[in-house]
Amino acid sequence: MLNLAAGETPTYLGPIVALLVAAGLIGALFVRIRVVPIVGFLLAGVVIGPHQLGFVADEEVVRSAADIGVMLLLFTIGVEFSVDRLARIKRFVLGGGSAQVVLTTLAVTGLVVAFGGDWRVGVFTGFLVALSSTAIVLKVVAAKGLTRQPVGQAAVGTLIFQDLAVIAMVLLVPLLGGGGGEGFWGIARALGTAALVLVAVIVIARKVMPPLLERVARLCSPEVFLLTIVAIALGVAYLTSLAGVSNALGAFLAGMVLSESRHSAHALSEIMPLQMIFSAVFFVSIGMLLDLSLLIRLWWVVLLAALAVVVIKAVTAAVAVAVLRVGAPTAVGSAFLLAQIGEFSFVLQQSGAEYGLTPAGLGAQGDQLLVAVTVVLMTATPALGALGESIARRLPVAAGPGAGAGAGAGAAEEADVRDRVLLAGWGPAARNLGHYLVVNDVPVTVTTLNPDLAAEAESFGHAVVLGEATKESVLHEVGMERVKLIVIAENTAEEGTHIAHILGGVAPGVPIVVRPTDAPDIPGLYGAEVTRVVDTNRAVTEPLGSTVLDLLGIGHADPVHPDPTRIDVFSPDPDTACAHIDTVRPVLPKSSGCTECLQQGRRDWVHLRICTTCGFVGCCDDSPGRHARSHADGAGHPIVRSAEPGEEWAWCYLDGTMIDPVARSSGRR
Repeated sequence: MLNLAAGETPTYLGPIVALLVAAGLIGALFVRIRVVPIVGFLLAGVVIGPHQLGFVADEEVVRSAADIGVMLLLFTIGVEFSVDRLARIKRFVLGGGSAQVVLTTLAVTGLVVAFGGDWRVGVFTGFLVALSSTAIVLKVVAAKGLTRQPVGQAAVGTLIFQDLAVIAMVLLVPLLGGGGGEGFWGIARALGTAALVLVAVIVIARKVMPPLLERVARLCSPEVFLLTIVAIALGVAYLTSLAGVSNALGAFLAGMVLSESRHSAHALSEIMPLQMIFSAVFFVSIGMLLDLSLLIRLWWVVLLAALAVVVIKAVTAAVAVAVLRVGAPTAVGSAFLLAQIGEFSFVLQQSGAEYGLTPAGLGAQGDQLLVAVTVVLMTATPALGALGESIARRLPVAAGPGAGAGAGAGAAEEADVRDRVLLAGWGPAARNLGHYLVVNDVPVTVTTLNPDLAAEAESFGHAVVLGEATKESVLHEVGMERVKLIVIAENTAEEGTHIAHILGGVAPGVPIVVRPTDAPDIPGLYGAEVTRVVDTNRAVTEPLGSTVLDLLGIGHADPVHPDPTRIDVFSPDPDTACAHIDTVRPVLPKSSGCTECLQQGRRDWVHLRICTTCGFVGCCDDSPGRHARSHADGAGHPIVRSAEPGEEWAWCYLDGTMIDPVARSSGRR
């Protein structure tokens, strides 16, 4: 690469650029029309692939990038599937998941044998069909808000078992292809190897990974932490490939290893941007494998095969989940979510190709048929989920004891109320505020990157999530649906504004209090829709604790006006004759009374005025001090607005003009 002549371009650069540009444009379009972006990535691959427009002709380059993509994709999926999470939905994992995989494999095997195929090819094809797309289903479940509902739990539990079952499937492929030991002992050896791999994962997850990540996290370097996470993901993938297990499967196991560390949310937040890029490459590469000419020529075969897959998977999944007695609506809703072929099927397909196994024994045409059906069903997953939801609504709700248990869990989640304060960051101010809240029986969740600060916050009895409060995976661990108030108390004004922008979008309507460690950026904080600002640089201000307790409805102090923690905005009528309205901006009142009178120990003002340029609060011309006018003259800030309740006018001292507002200008929350 370093020896390229001037003007010469690396051969791999063009295909990668075309791939990423197409994925970005089509993915953005699908986000805009509210469709899962992964569907857009698949279609982008179909469009630019070598079989269609041919923008990317070198499949080997893309395949190499896709290998990294699938490893990082499955690594992040593994991080989300912690042992604790498995335990919470174990009946869906062990019961529903195992039944779904076995029933689907048997059904497909029977179908292949009925058409004259070998039973080994039938079992291999059954493995391919039994697996669903974890990446797409998780996105659909999250988008529909079903993560904590029985339907979502049943779907996720089944997906977890499928992903774990791939370990045994990969080890059984050589036996099915005739490349390994035959008979019972060969199968027992393969299953025993799978069990040993899982035991090793659990042991490493519990004993090795937590102290290792703890040491890295103490460095408080996001760059080093990210490098460590990527090294773990790709390193374990490489080691498992040396042991004869798929490298993608190794990455998934590495994620499961990491999931048991308390830094899992932090790790997920750091690697997610990389995962998004490489998973886009992976799904685009799948789309590139599709030959549209084959799809057009054999469209009826593809549609029949896709319909057969949907029927088989919907029926077997519904039966498998229904056995758990969770009710027909839950069984049907989760079954249609799982009625597609997943990304692990391509990992399994590559393993089978080494031993001469192809889907339904059809050779290269079978491989193309698998790609076509997978792309069609992955694209149709949101529609299939909506269809299942529609059918489920028309079914009677079961009243059995099992259904009650499943529904009860969902009902308990629904009954949760917003009762928690989120402290984004931990330091002296947050520590003191945490004491205020504990005394008043308010539960607190703290986010911080520093393990030592996390341990200190935990010692005070607070729940702690390691990671940045701006990352989606960290906020998922926090449980934003239970947050009643957000406090950003340990960041600069610039950082606080950035965090407030993100959290305000994640939890619209939840009040946000910012206490910047430096001078506050009032216009920026106002743009982030911050509810209160506590400016510790001012002599006259409300303390953070009383402000938070007041917003929680715990404080009993009489309301003050103007409120020095509430951003004040006056919106002047643009048609006013005053030439100085360009000096008006969002301000934070400097005190709850006339600033200079309070400093002199006096409270004999008549009316209060707020400077619309800097927030100075002064007394009117009827007051002895006339401090509003003196501030306007001395600071060159000509416009003040009335601070009296119910009065919305402003006055320009230079022009002697009354200025009317165009809208109510006080706080928005």
